[in-house]
Amino acid sequence: MDEPHHLSQRKISQKYARFARWYDWIEGIPEVLGVNRLRQRTLQRASGTVLEVAIGTGKNLPYYQGECRIIGADASKEMLAIAQRRASRLPLDISFLLADAEALPFPDDTFDTVVSSLSTCTFPDPVAALKDMARVCRREGKILLLEHGRSDREWLGRFQDRTAERHAKQLGCHWNRKSVDLVRRAGLKINKAQRVFFGIFNQIEAMPGPV
Repeated sequence: MDEPHHLSQRKISQKYARFARWYDWIEGIPEVLGVNRLRQRTLQRASGTVLEVAIGTGKNLPYYQGECRIIGADASKEMLAIAQRRASRLPLDISFLLADAEALPFPDDTFDTVVSSLSTCTFPDPVAALKDMARVCRREGKILLLEHGRSDREWLGRFQDRTAERHAKQLGCHWNRKSVDLVRRAGLKINKAQRVFFGIFNQIEAMPGPV
């Protein structure tokens, strides 16, 4: 299926700049569905030097273990500003960086853990972004993903397909992408994958695939 309403990274950054202040309110909808519990379950697996890609407003920050050394990257300086304010109230070793998820400004094999949550739906080229996450992750490291995508309940998946273009135009979010398929296409090795809430949310633990 062709991608609906493909947006460039620049246009996505502009879109998120406009509603950065409302983003936490928008994300309140998935939180009612239990996403905060999924965040906690995902982030407790993070360790060592951590890169969080598309950190947004920093909704994951309260769930990191204190010993993690974190870099939070995002393509929107407005979102990063909110994340920095959130981080200032937490006992975290963290810094922030304006960066494109598809061209991360780090050498190969830099991080013990790479994290991305509720973000592959927005990347113009999610496979390229996942490949770059794998590139900067150490060979025995972890890539922790908490993503939403097309439901494996066909009636709901068809509804997502029908409304995907309108949803992408409004929020820059392609909500019928198939998260596990994207991870496989990027060449990552999946160690664990679990679907919850009508198969919409995907918890995936992966690592860089063979060279």
